[in-house]
Amino acid sequence: MAQWTSAVGATQLARLLTSQQARPAGAGSRRPPAYRALADGIRLLVLEGRVPVAARLPAERELAVALSVSRTTVAAAYEALRTEGFLESRRGAGSWTAVPAGNPLPARGLEPLPPEAVGSMIDLGCAALPAPEPWLTRAVQGALEELPPYAHTHGDYPAGLPALRAMLAERYTARGIPTMPEQIMVTTGAMGAIDAICHLFAGRGERIAVESPSYANILQLMREAGARLVPVAMAEGLRGWDLDRWRQVLRDAAPRLAYVVADFHNPTGALADEDQRRQLVDAARSAGTVLVVDETMSELALDDVEMPRPVCGFDPAGATVITVGSASKAFWAGMRIGWVRAAPDVIRSLVAARAYADLGTPVLEQLAVNWLLSTGGWREAVNVRREQARDNRDALVAAVRRELPGWEFEVPHGGLTLWVRTGGLSGSRLAEVGERVGVRVPSGPRFGVDGAFEGYVRLPFTVGGAVADEAAVRLAAAARLVEKGAGGGMQAPQSFVA
Repeated sequence: MAQWTSAVGATQLARLLTSQQARPAGAGSRRPPAYRALADGIRLLVLEGRVPVAARLPAERELAVALSVSRTTVAAAYEALRTEGFLESRRGAGSWTAVPAGNPLPARGLEPLPPEAVGSMIDLGCAALPAPEPWLTRAVQGALEELPPYAHTHGDYPAGLPALRAMLAERYTARGIPTMPEQIMVTTGAMGAIDAICHLFAGRGERIAVESPSYANILQLMREAGARLVPVAMAEGLRGWDLDRWRQVLRDAAPRLAYVVADFHNPTGALADEDQRRQLVDAARSAGTVLVVDETMSELALDDVEMPRPVCGFDPAGATVITVGSASKAFWAGMRIGWVRAAPDVIRSLVAARAYADLGTPVLEQLAVNWLLSTGGWREAVNVRREQARDNRDALVAAVRRELPGWEFEVPHGGLTLWVRTGGLSGSRLAEVGERVGVRVPSGPRFGVDGAFEGYVRLPFTVGGAVADEAAVRLAAAARLVEKGAGGGMQAPQSFVA
């Protein structure tokens, strides 16, 4: 019986390997043998999770043709990987990826740092801040006071607690978007909301247009749902969307869904202006594409900036835009409460489908969010969150500019993330070496489709002060190791030539 559970084609693997190409080796640096560069490239794809563990690799001859190298090069690379524990083979079954004994399985998305590693590792992996106290404690205490009447019921509310649905609808109405409670469904975080939307609208094999780059965990969710992702490049810098590209993709690919983050985009921090929002809604309506708008960062304006109208404000009929919100970024990631705003018939369909998913969202957490929204605690907690994120952003920006002056970025006016061009270094290799020197950072390709953005990393505003300074020092140390090609074959692949 074969030991592999999926397969990677020769063309796909060649494309992923090509995306890792780093800047040319400097004078005096050693160029690794072609087989070593190939083995390192495959090993890194496995460690990054972009090639799954237990994935069957193409036959030596097929990969040699795809890479335009000799079969001897591929055979030597495979043998090196077997020796190191990253490949297993059996006659008649082929070769499949593995991880050496004692190594953790790679995460496909952005996993939180294990608690036992907190003392030794600076975690820049997750864009999430500690809870804004005392508001979390007060919210839970308020929820407990409101719980007894609900405890006498079955506790299943597939659409969400009526009180919270009404409160969320009232908040949209206050923003100039008339909304009824029937247009709201409460979910288990924004991820739960988008998962439900994808299952309802985009079956396996359907196209979904996504910004490029986009939020890594959502991209992985869509891949695992069987979607065919169609990337649409962002405009340069922080200028939001490239509408010409969006119109072309919507017209030519006719995706069933499109997923966008209009407010302080994750990872770039871009803020789409009102004209871009209007044009994108018009283009999606013309193409028959449902536009899923992620508003999880919308309340995290860190500078004095005028916020545009919500994207759903340009869809008065409610047939094109579905909005997703969440408490996780503005309040706390441990508060797993999200919501969907959509037309009533869409909400009814989502609620009906939920009977075969998670049935509903925890009542106590819904009561806690409702307490925050109804007492003014939400507003005060978000103000605390903004101040903390602003201080962290400014500290991190100053530290990176001091320690890594060759890295390029624009400072966003809100959100929680900095999108950084790494001066030609491989983001994947920086992420791997960073783990060794005590700083955890996600590489750019996690936020792209098919290996894009190898020359980037994402830095969230989760640390400040002396910790931000130390994080930049460790990133600079990782960058020096990558530049030298040190640390166990860390030299980026130059070219795969025999």
